[in-house]
Amino acid sequence: MNFDLLISNLTNPALLFFVLGIFAVYVKSDLEIPNNSSKFISLYLLFAIGFKGGQELSHESLSAEIAWSMLFGVSIAAIIPIYTFFILKRRLNVYDSCAIAAAYGSVSAVTFVTAVTYLEAQQLHLHGHMVAIMALMESPAIIVGLLLISKYNHSKVNKSNIIAHSLSNGSVLLILGSLVIGYVADAKQAEGIRPFTNDLFKGFLAIFLLDMGITSGRKLKAFFSFGIFPLIFAIFIPLINGCLVALLSNLVTQDIANRFIFAILAASASYIAVPAAMKISVPEANPGLFLPMALAVTFPINITLGMPIYYLIVTTY
Repeated sequence: MNFDLLISNLTNPALLFFVLGIFAVYVKSDLEIPNNSSKFISLYLLFAIGFKGGQELSHESLSAEIAWSMLFGVSIAAIIPIYTFFILKRRLNVYDSCAIAAAYGSVSAVTFVTAVTYLEAQQLHLHGHMVAIMALMESPAIIVGLLLISKYNHSKVNKSNIIAHSLSNGSVLLILGSLVIGYVADAKQAEGIRPFTNDLFKGFLAIFLLDMGITSGRKLKAFFSFGIFPLIFAIFIPLINGCLVALLSNLVTQDIANRFIFAILAASASYIAVPAAMKISVPEANPGLFLPMALAVTFPINITLGMPIYYLIVTTY
């Protein structure tokens, strides 16, 4: 286990800004991100993630392995929120169960970047199409979450209307549309907005997590009011997901780096795309519950215990 890597990620500015938001609430500061600005930043993050994924995909030569890998990634992102939703619904309401399930079905871009650093320490190379797969794995969990909410809050449901609404939902449409635009965009033209999509991303992410920290701090009591269940879930479900996918990924690729990335994507929990989508689409969900689970528990578990375990599995089996 790389202690320097652990310290590096625990001192990540984005994570520290989230902590600052919670601290601001604790000391009763009047620090606040205006609602309109908060919504803009949420939409920006979805746009940037999708566009960068499309750009990376455009540089890859499509092969059978890449196609199967994409299908595998999307399947993971769609299946995980289904079974986790039913586990969560035994103890939580539908809105919170949906938000948490979607977060754990989706992926964490920061954890992804951490995994790339881990690969580099093992002298392994990240393949570009895995960035596109990460972007593709953002939206299926959101769609599944919206479908589950629709199903469990209405006695009579028109499935075709639900699917159409889920796909046309602003958050989902933006990230998928940005992915397609990034893929088909002329390289020279795309380079013109690169400073906006790449260079500004971490700054906007920090402000977004500051806002999420403030929101979470105001509702943090909810996390502890549900007892030990959220804590146990946030520790063990990611490890189970990561280990299972580390083994199953052998069915679509033999590349150690790709298998490791699949494992960490399955184990990670989104605290960018899903919170941004839930803030817009499901305001009833409590960010004071799913954000601390994803950020304060699952993220450190993955970078301390998860990564060495997943790497051991993909190099052994």
